[in-house]
Amino acid sequence: MTTGRQREEIPNGALVALLRPMMPGCQILPESTRVLTAYAGRRPDILITASGHSPVVIEAEYPPAADAEEEARARLGLGVAEDTRPIESAIALRYPTEVAAAYDKERAIAQATLSYCVLSVEKRRPKPDKEITQVYRFPVTGWLEGSVTDLADLIRLVSLPQLDVETAADALEKGIDRAAAWLEEMETTRPHTNAAIANILGLDNVPPTRRMAGAVLANALVFQEHISGRHTGIKSASQVCGPDVRNPKGETLAAWAAILRINYWPIFGVARLILDAVPAGEARGILNTLGLTVGEFSAAGVDNAHDLTGRVFQRLISDRKYLATFYTLPASATLLARLSIARLEGVDWADASAIGRLRIGDFACGTGALLSAVYEQIATRHERAGGDLEALHPVMLEEVLYGYDVLPSAVHITGATLAGVQPKIGFTRPHLDSLPYGRLRDGNVAIGSLEFLNTNSQMTFSNLSDPPRRVTGNGEEITPQSFAEAPDDGFDLVIMNPPFTRAGSDWEGEERAQDAIKQFRGMSTDLQTQREMANREKSHSRDTCAHGYAGIASTFAALAHRKLKRGGVLALVLPLSAAAGISWQMFREVLATEYTDLSVVSIAAAANDQLSFSADTDIAECLVLCRKLSRDESSDGRVRFVSLRGRPGGLFQSAEIAKNILSAGSIRQLEDGPYDGTLLDIGTETYGKMLTAPCPPGGDAWAGTRIDDYSLAQTAFALSDSRLWLPGMAESQSLAVARLNEVGRRGFYDMNIAGNQNSAPFTRTRPSPTATYPSLWNHAARNETRLVCVPDSQLQVKQGREERAAVVWATASRAHLNRDFRFNSQPLTAAFTDRESVGGRAWPNVSFPDDNYDFAFVLWSNSTLGLLSYWWHANRQVAGRGTTTISAIDTMPVLDFRTLTDEQLAQAQAMFEEFRELELQPAYLADADPNRALLDRRVVCDLLGFDQSVYRAVRQLAAKWCAEPSVHGGKPRPRDATLVTHE
Repeated sequence: MTTGRQREEIPNGALVALLRPMMPGCQILPESTRVLTAYAGRRPDILITASGHSPVVIEAEYPPAADAEEEARARLGLGVAEDTRPIESAIALRYPTEVAAAYDKERAIAQATLSYCVLSVEKRRPKPDKEITQVYRFPVTGWLEGSVTDLADLIRLVSLPQLDVETAADALEKGIDRAAAWLEEMETTRPHTNAAIANILGLDNVPPTRRMAGAVLANALVFQEHISGRHTGIKSASQVCGPDVRNPKGETLAAWAAILRINYWPIFGVARLILDAVPAGEARGILNTLGLTVGEFSAAGVDNAHDLTGRVFQRLISDRKYLATFYTLPASATLLARLSIARLEGVDWADASAIGRLRIGDFACGTGALLSAVYEQIATRHERAGGDLEALHPVMLEEVLYGYDVLPSAVHITGATLAGVQPKIGFTRPHLDSLPYGRLRDGNVAIGSLEFLNTNSQMTFSNLSDPPRRVTGNGEEITPQSFAEAPDDGFDLVIMNPPFTRAGSDWEGEERAQDAIKQFRGMSTDLQTQREMANREKSHSRDTCAHGYAGIASTFAALAHRKLKRGGVLALVLPLSAAAGISWQMFREVLATEYTDLSVVSIAAAANDQLSFSADTDIAECLVLCRKLSRDESSDGRVRFVSLRGRPGGLFQSAEIAKNILSAGSIRQLEDGPYDGTLLDIGTETYGKMLTAPCPPGGDAWAGTRIDDYSLAQTAFALSDSRLWLPGMAESQSLAVARLNEVGRRGFYDMNIAGNQNSAPFTRTRPSPTATYPSLWNHAARNETRLVCVPDSQLQVKQGREERAAVVWATASRAHLNRDFRFNSQPLTAAFTDRESVGGRAWPNVSFPDDNYDFAFVLWSNSTLGLLSYWWHANRQVAGRGTTTISAIDTMPVLDFRTLTDEQLAQAQAMFEEFRELELQPAYLADADPNRALLDRRVVCDLLGFDQSVYRAVRQLAAKWCAEPSVHGGKPRPRDATLVTHE
């Protein structure tokens, strides 16, 4: 217990002694007076200050530490002597009781587990005359626990001057918009100039490209301001483009030429070409505007703020729709970087030369968010170990980091972000290049980084000047012979957020996928060029794990696998379909057989805009991390699932999540039975859950993604293994379950039934009660509230396709499976048509060798156990929705109808007649639906012969399933929706 103020003075001094070597760039003062400007007599326990960061205070006590948090809160917003920033964050710390009793406080603290929380102030300005200040506590309740090293890590993160970052971001974006307005005017007066600028950037001549050009110029001027005064003869931005400068274009170009003689080519090479293309009159207006912007940016006091420029820059990338360069959020990048760097084995982080032997690549680097986060992690480890960060900087840029992209503008911002870590330290040739994409001068085509599938080196992007001029290397080279290197088996870490686009058909009047090559539609490529690029991708990716229907992301995954050395680490941001899609099966099989330490991190939130780790996309994503097997090493054969309840909200939240994932000991297994996963707690709040599972054979789906209650996964897994093991049951009972293709046969893919393809023998028209070939094709809400549905289409045989039509029609049946199941609006997993019908896009049909199976199939599929089996097997990429491909239907687990007796099959038919006219509510209300409750009773007790206790457990299972975010998708439940049972 606390026995007086003096009791903390000794441990505070010991803590400072431990922190100082870990944070050499900081001033750390214990128990000092006259450090708070308005309260000279107050003594914060520990004050940490550093250039470019906000001051951080630590208030520490022994348990019960009743006052530490209140004292920390009271420090927020206070000014600090000789520091222009107020205290934005304070840490309340509890020393463990064993520290009080220890003679050697420093050793005791070094070995102790400390408890602490962070209090941060955030200001929002909703109106010009109104300012709102709110204090946030992390964690919301309870305390973080960690070592002194963890505490030092947290201090670094919370010292980011968030208020200044946001102010600077707003100023920079406004300035870019004003510069873009000048360029927009030139579209009328000097259209050829804008065309030349677009050519420099490798983009279309469209308004977003003008914003991009403004961003490149603004970024160069901001960086010039950073380095002015740090190198002899380098003028500041205000000195070259201020309102009193007679020739701002000439002065600026001269200053940039002087900078380029030092280096900084990734930043100023592209900017110089753009400015050189702008006529002097317009350049004066643009530079005067941006000069004011630089002043506002600098006044915000941001110096080397985490990924600030990248965040602004990403808003401006044109062609994003087709290049799908979704920005990896800083918190997500931090999480992935920490999890991946922790997997690197045998690195002496104190030795800069050992770090220099690492090779880390991002072949779709975009704005460099991932490479920046990796750099930050390596620098943190090096500094903790006593290393010199300034000496490390050229090593990182010249030796370690490799970043490639098809946009010169994106590579520019990556270079600026990385160079800005130590702006006063020069470097020579960085491995940051834009790569050829689209039609080349010699008539061939190139596909950017994907060319590395077929080579270890390739020529870098050159502007269409004569001779070609390099813009991203060590100086301007008057030669086209400049190469980017990416040797096979050469990288220790490949980390990427690759484009997600896939071959698609959104060209009006064209329905064949090969006629619209969506992943190659960017950067003004015409249709013929797209086709040639797609053929080149197909040729390069032959005999790899890439698959055309998975999209270009799977090709980048194949590239990463090829470039990664044995023992290297793979870290990818992928669409969630990578975990379940049939077209990703080869990728999953490669990881299961050639990698170990496999983790898949996903988000089990309800809202679509919270399911991804990237900005500006509603596509659910996952993080995939693993280590490539070394020689004579075997895979552990398991995958660890981490399902977060929400997207990481900040850098220190991501850091804490990563720490907990990495430090987790024994984790609950999928095979353990329905006991849920291991909690991922921060304080007293649960941020997610973890579960390990066997790697499915043959690349089968990783079904453990996006699950909040892992007892559902454990029940579904047992069920697929013919064991009924429900939450609350001490042991399992036998229940025969089989894959659908073992007991029946699914119908044809809809595109092979009706459409413009040569393989489609039918055309589809309006329904008719006398149709020869009826079809249940689309979803129609009013038609799908009962087990029996009426066909919504009829099919007409194409002339000359009669034989093929007969083959397709031979698969007609009465049972149909929902291929695109909206759990929060649709009731039916399976539907029944009184007449034999062919299925369509939404309702592929399923046939069985015994027609009596139809009734049992429809009853089983719409019971809670059938809903669970479908959900477990489905791709849950969209909130409130489960989808399956026509191929994946084959492996869906269903009741093994072959084990039912004739009496049971007859009973199933009688039950079906009981339910044919009953209305079912949407699936997400299965627990509160009285008819679904009755259906469960009929299936569980009357058909399968289980007792009341099993029935009650199934109804509780329904409640658990309906509570899953992937099921309800955030849709509110009716107030009267409560659990219903029929006993």
